[in-house]
Amino acid sequence: MGLIVISGATGHLGGRVARRMTGPMRLLVRDAGRAPDIGGAELAVADYRDTDAVARALEGADTVLMVSASESPDRVDVHRGFVDAAVAAGVGHLVYTSFVGASPDATFTLARDHWATEQHVRDSGPAFTFLRDNLYADFLPFLVGDDGVIRGPVGDGRAAVVAQDDIADAITAVLQAPEAHAGRTYDLTGPAALTLAEVAETISTSTGRPVRFHNESVPEAYASRSSYGAPDWQVEAWVSTYTAIAAGELAHVSTAVEDLTGHPATSLADLLARRS
Repeated sequence: MGLIVISGATGHLGGRVARRMTGPMRLLVRDAGRAPDIGGAELAVADYRDTDAVARALEGADTVLMVSASESPDRVDVHRGFVDAAVAAGVGHLVYTSFVGASPDATFTLARDHWATEQHVRDSGPAFTFLRDNLYADFLPFLVGDDGVIRGPVGDGRAAVVAQDDIADAITAVLQAPEAHAGRTYDLTGPAALTLAEVAETISTSTGRPVRFHNESVPEAYASRSSYGAPDWQVEAWVSTYTAIAAGELAHVSTAVEDLTGHPATSLADLLARRS
């Protein structure tokens, strides 16, 4: 196995992957002080926006895990710069964390960014594998307000939410044998598509705290989220997460987690039970 670079190694996903990997590995981080302590791993410091530093950090790498950058109005440009730096560094295979339903007309606005990034990778020449994650099941408890209510304009729409540990296991499997996954796109989902009413019920059962779902109207959703003072593009992204669920764009259930890892995808109930 050649040198593998794990970007985003201080984050929820990159850090999980780094701790699962063996063999020659370099961790790409913005802050060396927050890098996980993994014996034998090299360390490179670079911000995605500094393409010269990224290119130096990727030199000698056969395979790179490109964890998507933090949300911003120019994220596509940032991603394109990273991809161009990888090509300049001679990287042979890019493994990119994308989002289910990535397309130019996706309801979820940030899924359009992922599609544009995928297209740039395709056009740039290296071998690639795209791992399109559904919503993180781990974050669902944070949707519950102080009043015990999950709010969003989703109706009876469903999402096949996926555990971050399952995503990390799937990424690790791809990184350990990238040539077997070249040119492939995998939807990483949980074992079932849930309504937010079912999510609320599952959280209630797990925590013992009464939680319910309230179906907002779209104008109500915009009004409540605009109160945080976030820029318009971010408010639209937040609301479009819910409208994408309502449109059925996150409901597809895939077997990719089990196919890649050899273990079943984790249900929301099991995930919460492990953390209780």
